[in-house]
Amino acid sequence: MTDETKPAVPEGGKVAAPSQQEMAIRSALETVMDPELSLSVIDLGLIREILIGAGKTTVRMLLTTPFCPYAPQIIEEVKQAAKSVVPQDCDVEILPDPWSPDLMPDPGLLGFSY
Repeated sequence: MTDETKPAVPEGGKVAAPSQQEMAIRSALETVMDPELSLSVIDLGLIREILIGAGKTTVRMLLTTPFCPYAPQIIEEVKQAAKSVVPQDCDVEILPDPWSPDLMPDPGLLGFSY
């Protein structure tokens, strides 16, 4: 992870707890499934950051492969899930970082060890 992609840590070294809106969006994103792996974007660790601003939500995420054929579908489903919780425009930013099972909360969900 480069310095540019590391989440900013506020002075004092404590990361703020997620807001109720962010937690609600993450919960809604549990329904957005990767069609090939049959796991949610949350289970796969694809959602890296959710920014809720005045009038716009931004979801920063990864794809499991750089040229994922399902990217447009997944992006649209992420937008719709976020809008269902926080009714405002939602942008999805695809990060250039590579995905790996290490990013998953529980890599065992893949059904094999690596």
